[in-house]
Amino acid sequence: MIKAVIFDLDGTLLNRDESVKQFVDEQHRRLNKWMNHIPKEKYTTRFIELDNRGYVWKDKVYQQLVDEFEVTGLTWEDLLQDYISQFKNSCVPFPNLLSMLEELRSNNLILGMITNGKGQFQMDNIKALGIKKYFGTILVSEWEGMKKPDPQIFKKALEQLNVLPHESIFVGDHPENDVKASQNVGMKGVWKKDFQWNDVQADFIVDDLAELPLIIEKLSKQNVGR
Repeated sequence: MIKAVIFDLDGTLLNRDESVKQFVDEQHRRLNKWMNHIPKEKYTTRFIELDNRGYVWKDKVYQQLVDEFEVTGLTWEDLLQDYISQFKNSCVPFPNLLSMLEELRSNNLILGMITNGKGQFQMDNIKALGIKKYFGTILVSEWEGMKKPDPQIFKKALEQLNVLPHESIFVGDHPENDVKASQNVGMKGVWKKDFQWNDVQADFIVDDLAELPLIIEKLSKQNVGR
């Protein structure tokens, strides 16, 4: 019997690629006084390259951008602060996010979240998506002092939700940090499809969040049949 669903955030609930593009376009417009010598498309493209889908923290990204584009009048620290304070205004959810969470909750499932990243920054983004109220626990790696794929962060979430691993599924976009790591602690691993990877060994694969309630229903029926 599945009792809990635990989610990753970036690339799973938050469409990070689209959010980043919107944010960088907006940053270029907002700070145009200092950036009007840089073509917007060039600035956006280079930011996305350096960011490496969130795996490079923005201090490094902005140091490089300021250097490459010879930005004057603004420091990389100014740009980083702008990112930290303004990114939440560009958060784009994946389709069917709220309706999926509503459906899971109406089916009496307990929901949790584990996300790698900076504490307040991630929490601001969660609030911006309007989804904080759905989750019984939210663990952010900076605040926990550990990050995925460490099994301890999964175990902590399960303890806080008071469920056993085999009663839980984890949904994420990263094959190792999300799918394999959750399977290693005894959970079902669901892969939210991402163009970056192929041949991911998951228990289930979803392209759209709306597919999740059907998967859980299927799993529950399997358990009843045993």
